[in-house]
Amino acid sequence: MTSLHPVLADVTDRITRRSEATRRDYLDRVAAAAAEGPARAGLGCSNLAHGFAAYSGTDRAALRGLRKPGVAIVSAYNDLLSAHQPLGTFPERIKRATRDAGGVAQFAGGVPAMCDGITQGRTGMELSLFSRDVIAMATGVALSHEMFDAALLLGVCDKIVPGLLIGALSFGHLPAVLVPAGPMTSGLPNREKARVRQDYAEGRATRADLLDAEAASYHSPGTCTFYGTANSNQLVVEVMGLHLPGASFVHPGTDLRDALTEEAARRAVEISRGDGYTPLAEVIDERAVVNGLVALLATGGSPNHTLHLVAVAAAAGIQLTWDDFADLSAVVPLVASVYPNGSADINHFHAAGGVQVLVGSLLDAGLLHPDVRTVAGDGLHRYRSEPVLDDGRLTWREVETRSLDEDVLRPPQRPFAPEGGLRVVDGNLGRAVVKVSAVAPEHRVVRAPARVFATQTEFDDAFRAGELDRDVVVVLPHHGARARGMPELHGLIPALGSLMDRGYRVALVTDGRMSGASGKVPAAIHLSPEAADGPLARVADGDLVHLDADTGRLDLHVDPATLAARTPSTPPDEHTWVGTGRELFRALRRGVGTPEQGASVFTPTAATSAAENAPENAPESGAERRTA
Repeated sequence: MTSLHPVLADVTDRITRRSEATRRDYLDRVAAAAAEGPARAGLGCSNLAHGFAAYSGTDRAALRGLRKPGVAIVSAYNDLLSAHQPLGTFPERIKRATRDAGGVAQFAGGVPAMCDGITQGRTGMELSLFSRDVIAMATGVALSHEMFDAALLLGVCDKIVPGLLIGALSFGHLPAVLVPAGPMTSGLPNREKARVRQDYAEGRATRADLLDAEAASYHSPGTCTFYGTANSNQLVVEVMGLHLPGASFVHPGTDLRDALTEEAARRAVEISRGDGYTPLAEVIDERAVVNGLVALLATGGSPNHTLHLVAVAAAAGIQLTWDDFADLSAVVPLVASVYPNGSADINHFHAAGGVQVLVGSLLDAGLLHPDVRTVAGDGLHRYRSEPVLDDGRLTWREVETRSLDEDVLRPPQRPFAPEGGLRVVDGNLGRAVVKVSAVAPEHRVVRAPARVFATQTEFDDAFRAGELDRDVVVVLPHHGARARGMPELHGLIPALGSLMDRGYRVALVTDGRMSGASGKVPAAIHLSPEAADGPLARVADGDLVHLDADTGRLDLHVDPATLAARTPSTPPDEHTWVGTGRELFRALRRGVGTPEQGASVFTPTAATSAAENAPENAPESGAERRTA
């Protein structure tokens, strides 16, 4: 048996010790919520009658008879988003499969699902991050009826999957299976799309040219094919044991996808009680969180997960920090090259061996915890197997741990880079995250004068006027969660990339976010503290900024006394934060926590870490098991 890498073991151990008190409190709460038999058995007659009033036939008899497990369907379906449009047909398929497996499924609730691709550069993007916590609360509302013994969580994209998990973890006594929809087939190559975007930014392509390129890229139902946050979600949660093995990247509308969806329903029934009882609280433990983090780093996944994984872990009573990201990134090799980290898309990654080869090779290298609970059963070894249809019947076969295309996926012994895809940088401006997997080594160190902009529009105007044709560090303060809701700033990349191609040294420093699809330009993002609370608000045009993503430094070369004497810039006036529904989110902006706490309203700014006083021993027990 392969021994764990010592750094992996050490980081897991310190997370466990740091989290002992909060994890124990969480597990005690979960254990108190567990019940014997169907959860609805504890309801009063009037309550229960409301719960099956709309049903008839065998489902009504099952709900009334209190014999069969109830399965909640919580879905992010809408037909606006290509990634979620396929989910519209899932509930009826799930209900049939659940019925055949001896349970009864009910559509418990829908959650919102917004698309960062549609809202990029628009005011709607200022709601995007907060939508994660709204989804968590909506999931909680859906599951609060106490009719359910397990849950199926249907969602794919950026904030949706983390939000579903955060909400479901408040009901951690319930088993929960995440059900994806799969990616669209490959369209226009991602690098060709990026070229047209940059040509448009430089005035060499028309709007019609740009729209043609975008439409050829995003062309059918399914998840966008680049390796952004949506596909990072799928890979990370599969390695955490929350999908069925191999479920992440099977196309929608195929027989195999339908079979996997039906099997997820059957599996939810199987793990809802008895010897197979597998509550979500026991699947998401310290080892699973570390496994998800390793998978993210090894594949150069989205930096949004420096927020999302922290917030999901906190919902399970686990205290994950950016230092854990940094220490694991130093020893986890980068083994995947998927756009924006390379030219391949997620379909090419899947064809090269995908999650199964990734899991197998990382297990063999001692870089994943094998002894974890998963929705497929005990042990991560189950995720070395791929799903196939054998005469119409779903089965799994273990694949050889060998990449079929080493231009896309490599073993840890021959990586694309010896370290993971994310860096944490630190200095007198604060701490930030840099996604280095898509940045060429020669561009990772930038020392240049700052140019400060209040908005993306101001930046665009300066670029078009030729004011940025020089070495420059673009600084966008007051885009943090408390100021503007921490919008993604992916729209800056074409212009910044153009400056880089002209031979200039270019970087971005901001307390905003950057899409998982962004690359090429070194960007220190999620800066903490954000400008409202830190020195970023005092940076002025011409200040010398030094970003070194290799050594982990972010420094402002200004005399401290001079900096302290400056009047800080101010965030947008509260009364201007209206329109596109933004006024509805003021309470969330006022209560949101720091980026290092996951930028969540559930970990408010005033919260302090319990790490200094954490006991030395890890909790020994999880939720109590229920019996039929």
